[in-house]
Amino acid sequence: MKTIGLLGGMSWESTMSYYKSINEGVKANLGGLNSAKICMYSVNFDEIERLQHQGRWSETANILSDAALSVEKGGADFILICTNTMHKVVPEIEEKITIPILHIADTTAQILLEQGVKKVGLLGTAFTMEQDFYKARLVNKFGIGVVIPDESDREQVHNIIYKELCRGEVKEESRDVYRQIIEKLSQQGAEAVILGCTEIALLIQQQHTDVPLLDTTSVHADAAVRLALGN
Repeated sequence: MKTIGLLGGMSWESTMSYYKSINEGVKANLGGLNSAKICMYSVNFDEIERLQHQGRWSETANILSDAALSVEKGGADFILICTNTMHKVVPEIEEKITIPILHIADTTAQILLEQGVKKVGLLGTAFTMEQDFYKARLVNKFGIGVVIPDESDREQVHNIIYKELCRGEVKEESRDVYRQIIEKLSQQGAEAVILGCTEIALLIQQQHTDVPLLDTTSVHADAAVRLALGN
């Protein structure tokens, strides 16, 4: 079994979901008392969040590069960044390490291709929805069209993530907001919707909408289990 490196803490609530899902996946495959071999570095999200909103991405890259180096030295065979947004700085991190990063957009795109989805809606932080590091990868590398909410809806999605979900707050009224936005994306032609922030699945799951959802936390964790077990 390979050792999985996790860069977590962004936020710690969603990192808990990663840890649980990965260990459950290993147990489901191997049975008994088997659990995942994990080396994790959990950062202080307050520091990361402030730098994000100040546009100081190179400094976030330095923090995560140092974390990735620590995880590599700790024996990890590959790395998962336990957040969608910080995949923005994957190229900078990859320059500092020798082990691969399992990219969350790639694992999500593979599922979409298997399902025959050609156009997908994307929810996430404003950075993920508006910038090209995620959308362009889906379009250019996998040929999947992407639609995002309008400006007002993007603001609501972003604020609920940072002001509620990252603080462990799950509100029914916010679930209703997300449900309505998901329906709008469906009306724009989205055949499925990516929950492109690892906290969103804390708020809304498939039972809350008829529109097919892809929980990137679950998809990413499942891919890590397969890679760790050589499947």
